[in-house]
Amino acid sequence: MTIHNEQIQKVMKILSEWNPLGTRAITISDLDNYKTEAIDILFNLNLRKGNASIIVQQVLNQAFDLSLSMEDCTAVGPNIKDIIIKHNSNKGIETDAD
Repeated sequence: MTIHNEQIQKVMKILSEWNPLGTRAITISDLDNYKTEAIDILFNLNLRKGNASIIVQQVLNQAFDLSLSMEDCTAVGPNIKDIIIKHNSNKGIETDAD
């Protein structure tokens, strides 16, 4: 399973614009625009093919000791899932949608 840089960059953009850490983001020296978290989210979505909002919630809560609810993540989860669906459809790969 390959996670392409283009996908990582798009998810990083979504997470950075959403910025679930808020002002705390400036205190995390290795945040790198949520790059590690973007990779973790994409990996889990490719591996488990689960609900994107739940995966976003789990990855970010674990990474940053947050308490994001499912509702907090519903605005970005489907957008991230769409990145995978669009990428796979361009490659002729079927993807399970939520």
